[in-house]
Amino acid sequence: MSDPDITSDAYLRKFQKELSAGTVSLVLLAVLAAAPEPMYGYQIAKRLERVGDGVLAGKQSALYPVLRNLGAAGLLDSHVAPSASGPPRRYYRITDVGRRTLAQWIAAWSATRDSVDSVLRGVGDGP
Repeated sequence: MSDPDITSDAYLRKFQKELSAGTVSLVLLAVLAAAPEPMYGYQIAKRLERVGDGVLAGKQSALYPVLRNLGAAGLLDSHVAPSASGPPRRYYRITDVGRRTLAQWIAAWSATRDSVDSVLRGVGDGP
């Protein structure tokens, strides 16, 4: 027989991973939309740690595949620039298509969040 706490922890980690996978693109676009200038990966990761209370923080390296995918989709532009303190850095900025897409994703997120919240409000109320 398995330990229910271990099973619960495993399910929680799986659930958190699935939630994260579904929201990383949204929050990356949002961070870049709010940025006054292009940002590189480490800056983006630090911003996510700060504004997301650590909930959205993760391995910095995990951001790069998502950034590349967003770029390939035309939602981000990027360029490489030299760095005085190390290797060159790739800077990202949101495109006009990215801004329009972000607006649609925010609307979809809000509708989904509201729907889930309405269901969750009934949990624990009992008969």
